[in-house]
Amino acid sequence: MNRKFNLVLSAALCTMLGLAFWSTSAAAKTRLKMASAYPARLVQLGTLGKRLEKSVKAMSGGDLRLKFFEPRALVPALEVFDAVKSGAVDAGWSSPGFWQSRERALALFSAVPFGPEAREYGAWLFYGGGEKLMQEIYAEHDIHGQICGVIAPEASGWFRREIKSLEEFKGLKVRFFGLGALVMQKLGADTQLLAPGDTYPALERGVIDGLEYSQPAIDLQQGFHQIAKHYYFPGWHQQATALELLVNKKKWDALSPQHKAIINEACRANYALGMAEGEAIQSKALDELRAKGVKFHVWSDAILSRLHAEWLKLAEEISAEDAKFAKAWTSLKEFRASYSQWDKLGYLKKKSD
Repeated sequence: MNRKFNLVLSAALCTMLGLAFWSTSAAAKTRLKMASAYPARLVQLGTLGKRLEKSVKAMSGGDLRLKFFEPRALVPALEVFDAVKSGAVDAGWSSPGFWQSRERALALFSAVPFGPEAREYGAWLFYGGGEKLMQEIYAEHDIHGQICGVIAPEASGWFRREIKSLEEFKGLKVRFFGLGALVMQKLGADTQLLAPGDTYPALERGVIDGLEYSQPAIDLQQGFHQIAKHYYFPGWHQQATALELLVNKKKWDALSPQHKAIINEACRANYALGMAEGEAIQSKALDELRAKGVKFHVWSDAILSRLHAEWLKLAEEISAEDAKFAKAWTSLKEFRASYSQWDKLGYLKKKSD
């Protein structure tokens, strides 16, 4: 009888241990739904988000998943911030510049007019305190935010007719992003922030007269050349554009140290590869656009100087009204002033042939 009882007890204990192990293993697996502001197929802007999804899964052995959801699958593109903040979605894939209506300072962590290129931007964000300042702002909204990608310089815009002076922007309806849009408003333009998927239809229907969207490789994919043939450079408003991962703060705090480390490293890798890929794909896109009859234009030095002056004036105006913007802007200016000596000594300057 005792032997039979011991066998039953042993079997019960094994079953309990097995269930405990299964429960522990199941609990270790974490799934986060990530609402994207960009379609998955969109070059870099979307594909880097998909790459993050794959990297996190691979690095964690499948224990941590960031599930990419297309715009509108969970929430519309321009509602990602509020959805992550409320906890309606776990995470978001976007760019800080989308949220300057919530916090103007966030735009400084997305793209800065006449600001740094990707290499210098990354230096400030990761080693100069930029990302830390961004995270302080997001924390006030119950969001953990971190830089998670970057793309190459953007073009300055698409227009149906040639633009010969800044005065021609007065009354013009244009899709414009981030801080550059505020500069355009100073010049009299009527700017609109449209979700990525809404931009081409707006241009096609004449809702807007022109737009800036992104780099040549992305603009080619979007097909703007089918409607507008005048393409302007350089992208004074976005010499680099940072992308971000947003996670609801409670969800982030609940992650294990290992899972947090995986996300951090995956985001750093995304930044490096985004920078390299963005530089590699532009020349072919430019060749294709030229073959399709697109006319390239370069802003004159006089126009760029005027735009730069307008930006600096605007930055000081916003700083006087917004302490968080002033703190981030001062940090960036001081970093760039220090960095400039390395930039001048360490790099060959481009000269026209």
